[in-house]
Amino acid sequence: MTTNTIASAQTTRLNFAKAAPKVFRALIGFDAAARQGLDPALVELIQIRASHLNHCAYCLHMHTNDARKAGESEDRLHMVAVWREARHFFTEKEQAALALTEAVTLVADGGVPDEVYAQAAAQFEEQELAQVLALIFAINTWNRVALATKKVAGTDERG
Repeated sequence: MTTNTIASAQTTRLNFAKAAPKVFRALIGFDAAARQGLDPALVELIQIRASHLNHCAYCLHMHTNDARKAGESEDRLHMVAVWREARHFFTEKEQAALALTEAVTLVADGGVPDEVYAQAAAQFEEQELAQVLALIFAINTWNRVALATKKVAGTDERG
């Protein structure tokens, strides 16, 4: 894809931040509030896994880069999509968060199973669990914004 093609692809749909600035700012505030008190590495793992499941290349590119900048290892980044087969790369707490991320992201496939919720509740204090859930809600919203507006991977506009 050429630079002109990328620029063209970006302008084919609305710029959500400009078209709905109050909503966009509210999403930024929600996202910031959801992250409070959470381990930054865990935040990125959750965002990466949800972005995998939602097929959001824009967010996946952004959050894998953020994770690398924060010191995340390439080995762990490569294993996020197959974490169940590579559990030794992740702590029990991270595994619980990844399972919860999958269940909430794919909620239409059968809800959030009691055992998944119980596993997460055993690993997180109530307030932290609420923050994890809020973060999962936030990244799923961001994935939908990026997909609906055809954001192009590699064009992170956060500045």
